[in-house]
Amino acid sequence: MGGDHGPSVTVPAALHFVASVPDARLLLVGRADVLEPALASARAKLRQRGASLVEGIELRNASEVVAMDDPPATALRGKRDSSMRVAIDLVKNGEADACVSAGNTGALMAISRFVLKMLQGIDRPAIASQMPNQRGGTTTMLDLGANVDCEPEHLLQFAIMGSALVAALDRREQPSVGLLNIGEETIKGNDAVKVAAELLRASALNFYGNVEGNDIYEGTTDVVVCDGFVGNVALKTSEGLARMLVGYIREEYRRHVFTRLIALLSLPVTRRFRERLDPRRYNGAALVGLRGVVIKSHGSADAYAFEFALRRAYDAVRNGLLQGIAERLPKVVQAGAPAAAHAGRGGRTGASVNQPTAP
Repeated sequence: MGGDHGPSVTVPAALHFVASVPDARLLLVGRADVLEPALASARAKLRQRGASLVEGIELRNASEVVAMDDPPATALRGKRDSSMRVAIDLVKNGEADACVSAGNTGALMAISRFVLKMLQGIDRPAIASQMPNQRGGTTTMLDLGANVDCEPEHLLQFAIMGSALVAALDRREQPSVGLLNIGEETIKGNDAVKVAAELLRASALNFYGNVEGNDIYEGTTDVVVCDGFVGNVALKTSEGLARMLVGYIREEYRRHVFTRLIALLSLPVTRRFRERLDPRRYNGAALVGLRGVVIKSHGSADAYAFEFALRRAYDAVRNGLLQGIAERLPKVVQAGAPAAAHAGRGGRTGASVNQPTAP
């Protein structure tokens, strides 16, 4: 029900997703009086195109909706039958393996943290996503907006979670970790970043050192760590730049007849270029640190982008993301005992992680 477009985007994306991933099943959570006609309309459009309809979608009614401008406290305490709360409850109860939402980020974070709880040794969840790099792979970056103000200990925890995330998904035993800063020198940065660098050097992580913004896309390290304010600005700036570049190229090709002819001849190249830069292909960020898989989609995502968020949730469950992080976290924390003990200030303890079922 969330995001800028609601069911007009999420429902068609759901239909396309289950059609392409036959072994997946989706529970669409929201107001039945809105979802039922939206699903019927989307199916009718597919029939007109001659597409075969598939099963694998079930509706779950939720009487309330978290608005994009609702304070997290309102969403958590005042809307207990919201689509967001019901969806996360399904993950907690084992009826779903993952939750995907394009809704209010603060509310999603608050409800997920309250319902699913945190992994042992982690104070705050962080939003992590993969960014394309020049080496043909991806750079995992966190936090991308969940935690605006961070202590050095939180940045250490983000590094631990990011390292575990890459190890679980990419099967890399010692992923390299970089701390985003305004320079590579150790004297650069504010006090929080300087202390965080000291904690990272004392940990058992494969800490590369300080990295700058250009290193994200150069692929200097496997993981880039920063606070949520910086990460979100970097992410939105990157997406805006990608759209601007694609727009500039389109304008130049349309300038006159000769350039339009060139555009026709170079169509395969420009199409591949546009696909590589398209931020929609990287939509869907994991809320790491929780005892459950939760994927945050951009609120402005269209159906194409939201389908990628669904795929990220599917891949996370299929690759055992939750188990991988849960197994790796204690090893890293124990190996880096001095730093981890410092990071544990105000930390939580917890029981074993619930194991997701098969996708």
